[in-house]
Amino acid sequence: MLFISYFCDILILGDLMKVLLYTENEKMIRKSGLGKAIKHQMRALEEKNIEYTTNPKDDYDIVHINFYGPKSYWLAKKARRNGKKVIYHAHSTEEDFKNSFVFSNLISPLFKKWIIKCYNLGDHILTPTPYSKKLLEGYGIKKPITDISNGIDVKFFEKNEKLGRDFRKKYGYKDNDKIVMGVGLYIERKGIIDFVELAKRLPQYKFIWFGQSPLIASPIKIRKAINTKLNNLIFAGYVEPEILRGAYSGADLYLFPTFEETEGIPVIESCAARIPALIRDIPVFSGWLEDKVNIYKAKNLIEFEDKIVKILENKLPNLTSTAYSVAVERDVKKVGKKLIRIYESVLRGE
Repeated sequence: MLFISYFCDILILGDLMKVLLYTENEKMIRKSGLGKAIKHQMRALEEKNIEYTTNPKDDYDIVHINFYGPKSYWLAKKARRNGKKVIYHAHSTEEDFKNSFVFSNLISPLFKKWIIKCYNLGDHILTPTPYSKKLLEGYGIKKPITDISNGIDVKFFEKNEKLGRDFRKKYGYKDNDKIVMGVGLYIERKGIIDFVELAKRLPQYKFIWFGQSPLIASPIKIRKAINTKLNNLIFAGYVEPEILRGAYSGADLYLFPTFEETEGIPVIESCAARIPALIRDIPVFSGWLEDKVNIYKAKNLIEFEDKIVKILENKLPNLTSTAYSVAVERDVKKVGKKLIRIYESVLRGE
């Protein structure tokens, strides 16, 4: 009887629930991992036929806030005053704010205080990984926190031989070229300086980096790295998802030398595409990406250089089959189901 009652509650809540998905600066973040996460939230609601809006002037039952700006803060306060439920999505922490742009380290303590103030307005807080959840708990936040992946569309990123060939042709690569790809904004914590250094050390391989952000906000050392002229290095900038999909299918190694993440969506995309991946050994990846099991990890430039060569020369086992299961567990459909369950439990006041 309890199960039947609970199931009926879900049906009723699903019929009555209207969700406001709110993100300020949407144009600015559209091309980022956060932008992808918001699209996945929309898709989850659409697949369950749950009504949603992106207009804060509309009526709604629950607001899902994805950003920490002042408009988001005041919307959360207004929602609470009006008896609406608030879910705050903690995509950012002080740790991943550091080493991102000019003066970011200087103002990071203020940033931390601000995001704590924002996140505390939530009835429930979502964050991408157990690692980021642990950080938030360490901030002293007492609200319920659930770690839930931002998710990827596994089917979209599965290996596609034709798109892989198109990618090689587009960027002038030969069939026998061995290509190392990276993805990320032009910020220091993404490991872009190490990426360039590895291209210098390994001229026998081709290196290409996808993604960009305004260089005017970057420290001088990042600008120098981006302007490095090497015959084997390309900064491709922002590309449409279809081209990036082709890159995962046509490159030989995904390299992710990031120093800090709350999740790291591109590495999950690489798992879906079954491309060998080498990442930095940092806490966020502990427990789900395991060295020599479904991924390879390195701690410093020497280890990165050594493992790049061994992977590309087939001197290390191929782990892409086990890596694929990592992506499947974070497929947008599975993530969507979890998200809907959280909405429903929050509306029930649990």
